[in-house]
Amino acid sequence: MTLFHMNLSFFVELTLIALLAATLVYCALLERKLSALRKGQDGFKQIILDLNSAIVSAGASMRALKASASEAAETLDARIASARSLNDELALVTASGERIADRIANGGPAKQATNGIHPAALQSRLDRLKPQSMGTMR
Repeated sequence: MTLFHMNLSFFVELTLIALLAATLVYCALLERKLSALRKGQDGFKQIILDLNSAIVSAGASMRALKASASEAAETLDARIASARSLNDELALVTASGERIADRIANGGPAKQATNGIHPAALQSRLDRLKPQSMGTMR
């Protein structure tokens, strides 16, 4: 019985040694996988930080773009208002000039409108004023 008991005990210990060796190999493989997972996690953290930085930068760029667009809109509105004013003034001057030209062409009413100035003299005065008025309208 001692021999059998000794053989049984030997096989049990051999089995335990084999199981412990398998556990040791499995733990080593698990350590490698966990190490790779940690490295991947660190890379993932860096990607998230870079993405967050890019989002903050894009937000700042959008705010700057919005401010620039607002400023451009204000400038454009001012220029449009100025152009409309000049357009109205030009329409008034053109209409007045057409009425004077019609009076000159018709002869009779031109004498009343020119306060006794001859139509040819009035035309020469108008011709002299044209370059000056064009320069002031800009």
